[in-house]
Amino acid sequence: MFPRDNVFCNNEFDQYFKYGTSVNSSMNQISIDKKFMIIVALVIMFFTFSLLIRYDNNHDDTKLTAKAQDQQKFEDTVDDDNSGNSLTMPDLFSKVEKSVVQVTDVDTANLLGARLGSGFIYDNKGHIITNYHVVAGSRGENLQITFLDGTTYHAKLVGGDPFSDLAVLQTATNVPLNKLVPLHIGNSTSLRVGQKVVAIGNPFGLSGSMTDGIVSGLGRMLPSSEQSQTIPQPPSENDQLIPRSQTDIPTTFSIPDIIQTDAAINPGNSGGPLLNMRGEVIGINTAIFSNTGVYSGVGFAVPSNTIKKVVPSLIATGSYTHPYLGVLGTNVTPEIAGDLGLQEPTGFLVTGVTTGSPAYKAGIHAGSSLTDINQRELPIGGDIILQIDDKKVRKIDDILTYLEREKEVGDIVQLTVLRNGMTDRIPLTLGARPSSQEFPDTQMQSQSETLPPGKTPKKSPYNGLYNECAKLAGNQLCDFLFRR
Repeated sequence: MFPRDNVFCNNEFDQYFKYGTSVNSSMNQISIDKKFMIIVALVIMFFTFSLLIRYDNNHDDTKLTAKAQDQQKFEDTVDDDNSGNSLTMPDLFSKVEKSVVQVTDVDTANLLGARLGSGFIYDNKGHIITNYHVVAGSRGENLQITFLDGTTYHAKLVGGDPFSDLAVLQTATNVPLNKLVPLHIGNSTSLRVGQKVVAIGNPFGLSGSMTDGIVSGLGRMLPSSEQSQTIPQPPSENDQLIPRSQTDIPTTFSIPDIIQTDAAINPGNSGGPLLNMRGEVIGINTAIFSNTGVYSGVGFAVPSNTIKKVVPSLIATGSYTHPYLGVLGTNVTPEIAGDLGLQEPTGFLVTGVTTGSPAYKAGIHAGSSLTDINQRELPIGGDIILQIDDKKVRKIDDILTYLEREKEVGDIVQLTVLRNGMTDRIPLTLGARPSSQEFPDTQMQSQSETLPPGKTPKKSPYNGLYNECAKLAGNQLCDFLFRR
C-alpha cells in the first residue's frame, strides 16, 4: 500500500493533469475563435473595399454621365438643329448658293463708284429682299442683280422701309424661273445665344462668300436708316428701274430686337441672309460695329420675324406702317431713381409727348421740371411707364420690341404708369408712326412740350457737330458723347 501522502500526491497530479488538459482545450478554443474572427474580419474588409471600389466606379460613371450631359447641353445650346435636319457647311452652302445674289447700284453720279450689297430670293415670283440702305438715295439708273454663276439682270424697287432697314426688289421678266429658288424664312424668336449661324453674301464684291459664327446676343437696338426715301406706288411692269430718291431726312427711331453675331460681316454683306444650320433665314445682315469700317467681331442682323411682318406689306403696298406711341423720354437710371425717390431703377421716364399722338390723346404726362442729372438737364415729373399690357418695362427696348413683335396700328394697349407716387392703368390706341416728312415738325413740337412755361429750347453751338456725328455713328452714341 502506498502512503497517504503518495495518494494525495497522485490525486493532486491527477487534478493537475485534468486542469492542464482543460487549459489546453481552452487555449485551442481561443485559437480557433481568433482564426474565425480574423477570417470574418477579412471577409468584412473584402466586401467593404469591394463596395468602396464599386461606389467609386459608379461615382466616376455618374460624373462622366453628368459631364456628357453637360457637353450635350452645351452642344444643344451651340446648335439647336440636332433633329437630323442639320447640314454640314458644304451641304448648307450647296443648298442656298443659288438663292443669294449681289445687288449693284452702278450710279455714275456717285463719286465712290458702284455701290455693292447682297440680297436673297424671297419667292418664285422674283421678289428679292435686301437692306433699305443698300438702295436708299439711289438714282436708280443702273440697279442690277447678279447670281452666283455671273448672270446679271435689271431689277426694280417694289417697296422699302427705313424703320426696319428692309427693301424688296423685283427681278426683270427675263429671269428664268429655274433661277428663282426662294429661301425658307425661319423663326427668329426661337434663337438662343450660342447657336451656330452662317452668313452668306458678297463682301467687297467677292460673290458667294460664306462665314460662320454664333448668335452672340439678342434684343439689341440699332438706329434706323439715316436716309429716308419716299416710296411711290409699285411701278408698272414696263418700268424696270428703281424710282429716284425724293427725301434725305435723318430719323431718330431705332430698330429693336436685333440679332448680334460674330460671323464675319463686311461691306457688301448688307442684305445677305443670316442662316441657321438647316439653311433657314433667321435674319438679314445689316450692320457692323467697328472703328475701322471692317469686321471686328460684332455684326448685326434684322430678325426673320420682322421680315415676315414687314415684307408682305412692302410687296402689297410699297410701304409698312409701324405702331406708334408718341412719347420721348429716357430709361430710368440709378441716378434718376435716386432723384425721384424710387426703390429700383426700372421703367421709362416720359420727358415729352408729341402733340396729336396716341400718347397725347390718352393723357400721358410729360416732364415739366428741369433737373440737372449727371451734367444733363432733364425734364422730370412725367409719367414712368412700368408695364405695357402684361409685359414689364425695364427700358424703352422692351416697349419697342413688344410693339414690333405683337402689335399693329389700331390695337389697344394698356400702359401701367407711375404718376405722383401712384400707379395707374391707361388704355391707349396705337397710331401710325409719322413719315419722314412729318417727323421733324413733330419732333420740334414735342421738344417744346417738355419745357416749362416761359422757357425756350437752348441753341447749342455744337448742334452742327452733333448732327454730323449722328449721321456717321447714330443718335445713341452721339447722345452719350454730347451728354444729351
